[in-house]
Amino acid sequence: MRYPWLRLGIFVLGCLFPSWWLYQAATNQLGPDLGKIIMDRLGLGALIFLLITLSMTPLQRLTGWSGWIVIRRQLGLWSFAYIVLHMITYMVFILGLDWGQFGVELRKRPYIIVGALAFLGLLALALTSNRYSQRRLGARWKKLHKLVYVILGLGLLHFLWIVRSDLKEWAIYASIGALLLLLRVPLVARRVPRLIGRRGRAV
Repeated sequence: MRYPWLRLGIFVLGCLFPSWWLYQAATNQLGPDLGKIIMDRLGLGALIFLLITLSMTPLQRLTGWSGWIVIRRQLGLWSFAYIVLHMITYMVFILGLDWGQFGVELRKRPYIIVGALAFLGLLALALTSNRYSQRRLGARWKKLHKLVYVILGLGLLHFLWIVRSDLKEWAIYASIGALLLLLRVPLVARRVPRLIGRRGRAV
């Protein structure tokens, strides 16, 4: 396994935040609406992990270091893990495991539909993130995993609906997402300098 310590660090980081939030909940530091607070933090964590995942390819092009691509799959799976925990928290604390109410919420609140679609997209990517699926799907695998751009858009739209009274935080994540997508445009990607290469030529 390449870069085992880096992989371990990402695993510890991924576990750290939910563990800390559970500790805060257990010690009454989150107030009376702790379920909603944890749910919101998990949703934001999923978005952040998704943005970090999408930054791996531009960073690899910029630096020439292959390690960014090696850990990309792990970061993507952490985004999926957080969104699963986000959904579980929503079902337990907000709906009280009432599946009938979930149907009502889908009809009344469009942002729930958007979030559910993003979850299904991440589920498809997580299930096919292994090498077996990559070999089995062949060229279709890359086409399928371009769905991540749609998922990012859905995630940002879901977030926008929730925080529409305060757009400053949303604008930060949306700007980062837009920049990462712009860096994938072929014309832009070809113009991204490789820092290592430039340093080498300077020497």
